[in-house]
Amino acid sequence: MPIKINLMSDFTYRSPSGSLLGIWPLAPLRGHYATGYVFNLVASPIVNTNPAIETAHKLTLLIVDDEPASMRALCDTLEYEGYRTYGYTSAGEALAAMRERSFDLLLADLQMPGTNGIDLMKSAQLIDPTLVAVIMTGHGALETAIAAMKAGALDYIQKPIKLATALPILERALAVRQLRIEKKHLEENVRERTEELKIANRELEAFSYSVSHDLRAPLRAVSSFTQALLSEHVATLNEEGRRLLQNVNAGAAHMDRLITDLLRLSQLNRQELHRQPVRFTELVGRIIEDMAAERAGRDIEFVVADIPTWQVDPGLMQQVFVNLLSNAVKFTRDRVKARIEIGYRMNGTTLVCFVKDNGVGFNMKYMNKLFGVFQRLHSTDQFEGTGVGLSIVRRIIERHGGKVWVDGAQDQGATFYFSLPDA
Repeated sequence: MPIKINLMSDFTYRSPSGSLLGIWPLAPLRGHYATGYVFNLVASPIVNTNPAIETAHKLTLLIVDDEPASMRALCDTLEYEGYRTYGYTSAGEALAAMRERSFDLLLADLQMPGTNGIDLMKSAQLIDPTLVAVIMTGHGALETAIAAMKAGALDYIQKPIKLATALPILERALAVRQLRIEKKHLEENVRERTEELKIANRELEAFSYSVSHDLRAPLRAVSSFTQALLSEHVATLNEEGRRLLQNVNAGAAHMDRLITDLLRLSQLNRQELHRQPVRFTELVGRIIEDMAAERAGRDIEFVVADIPTWQVDPGLMQQVFVNLLSNAVKFTRDRVKARIEIGYRMNGTTLVCFVKDNGVGFNMKYMNKLFGVFQRLHSTDQFEGTGVGLSIVRRIIERHGGKVWVDGAQDQGATFYFSLPDA
């Protein structure tokens, strides 16, 4: 009859006839105890009852126990359960093996001469940070085993080892190992993509800067020639000629503003942040005073809250408020009485500021376009602008670690928000 091997019990088998069959491992191969057993009943065929042994890819266990017999028995048992095992009786040999090959799990005795399982685990994880460790301990060392878990071991197994208890522990530990590997690969991919993105952004900024500078020289020539024609040869031009030249001059001026904004946008990532306490209420007050020309002849009510002092780059934050307030003044132009509110709220330790107006507003389905470069929801015939101002706002706020968003409705005004985490 076939003999079924079940190493979850003793390393012996009693045949139906009553004879006791001894089972022992083959000779060790350089520290690795090979799967194989010698029986005193050669004629009996061996049937493997464990399907895990057929697994194409075996997980590799590093077993360290200073008692050779215990180490060999554990290696053989776990080999039968489908794992590839390497057993050593000293920590030094185990660490040397780790430098030569990769292991999935360290199963180490807690107490060993000259060292212990905790120190071995720490040294092993310096070699492979994704390695998981399980500590073997006797009945009287539970407190030390718990200390080992606090030091980084995933679990402990009590001696004498019961396979029914040990296998689920090993499976859980190996599942954690797989998660660690996947996490490591994900972090590596993120680092690679982040570096690629940084390189692409640097190249794009350099290209924008170069193109902007190269465009300015011919643009200045166009502007100078049209101005000369309009001022010195106006008598020789008919009305249509003057209109065309004025359009050319206006187009050149608009292009110059575009280039200026593009340069400012490209420089934002290279510009260092110099954070210092800035009182936003005073900053907003100064900006409103400087906008006297834009406010001339208008009935505009400004409502400014007492916004807290915050650690920001003063120059960049001034640009944020200039752009947002200029937009609010511009898009309330058709209102008999315009109202612009500058306020804030605290979201935990994050300051959330807003600029709210009662202007023309916009359709929320186009909100994603608002912060894109050169994206506009109104034609230049309705409202002047380059379509870069809100992109600059977003870039500055993101450099401070915050976010920007907007809420509004057609003909019901708009509210622009930005958040600034506590620095």
